[in-house]
Amino acid sequence: MLLSIGVKTPTTKAAEILLNKDFRITVQVIPLAFATQITGQGGQPELNFANQGNGCTVFSGTNEFNCPDLAYAHVCRVKISTDGCRTDIPACQSQGKTIILSIGGATYTEGGFSSSDEAVSAANLIWATFGPEQSGSSANRPFGSAVLDGFDFDFESTVSNMPPFANQLRSLMDADTSKKYILTAAPQCPFPDAADDPMLSGGVKFDAVFVQFYNNYCGVQSYQAGSTTQNNFNFATWDNWAKTKSANPNVKVLLGVPANTGAAGSGYLPANQLAPVIDYCKSFSSFGGVMMWDMSQAYANSGFIASVKSTLTGASKRVMQRFTA
Repeated sequence: MLLSIGVKTPTTKAAEILLNKDFRITVQVIPLAFATQITGQGGQPELNFANQGNGCTVFSGTNEFNCPDLAYAHVCRVKISTDGCRTDIPACQSQGKTIILSIGGATYTEGGFSSSDEAVSAANLIWATFGPEQSGSSANRPFGSAVLDGFDFDFESTVSNMPPFANQLRSLMDADTSKKYILTAAPQCPFPDAADDPMLSGGVKFDAVFVQFYNNYCGVQSYQAGSTTQNNFNFATWDNWAKTKSANPNVKVLLGVPANTGAAGSGYLPANQLAPVIDYCKSFSSFGGVMMWDMSQAYANSGFIASVKSTLTGASKRVMQRFTA
């Protein structure tokens, strides 16, 4: 199962949330949302983690966070260290948790890149900033020596020259054989996705797509119980993309849902109503589990994550092990 630490709910600290046993045991992938600019002030990435960024400062001459106090270690039952996420992210990773950075979000306004060369240079910057430390690099490192496990793209409007950006990141990750990285996208459910389709149909090898089945006519609220043919709910369409168009024939499609009533404008279903939707999706071979937006919302919705886990009956754990092996 996947949950985002993101910008939706500014009330509960991630450390408190991750003390909950359901999150420690069930959650396998945690996207940090969002990197809202790729080349912002000073040519550096800009991050917005809502209340999770309260302990961050910024590097001189930029709006780029320096985040020694993002303490994600609680998910792994390890003690918070004095330098925060610089050691806590690796501690979580040592417990099998996959930590990725989600790029984009509703406030992303750069619109992509003016050329393929600019896109490739930006990918190199992101890799130097959040990937392995590079000898002689002058890149700022918001998480110090911590190395993230990959990247997610969540673009809500049309962007230019994203395939070369994504493919360069994919090449850099694949060239580093020291660990397994993942590349994911979070398209909205209408197909084809207006923002991500150039990547989804343009030869980018994604490990998974976290399809947002909410805030749209094709969301989980449109599922018709007992019908093998769905008029609006279109998981079958995304399964067909995975099998016939994806550059990665083993790509997984996750069912993206709001984790509580306030998490999205539409598409939230209580766990008992969501269960038959999950059971339907499990009939497709590309099904990879459930994505929830976001972690604070799930935490506040007592029993929701445990009920979803029960419906999944172990499928999420099996899929996520594939990502982190």
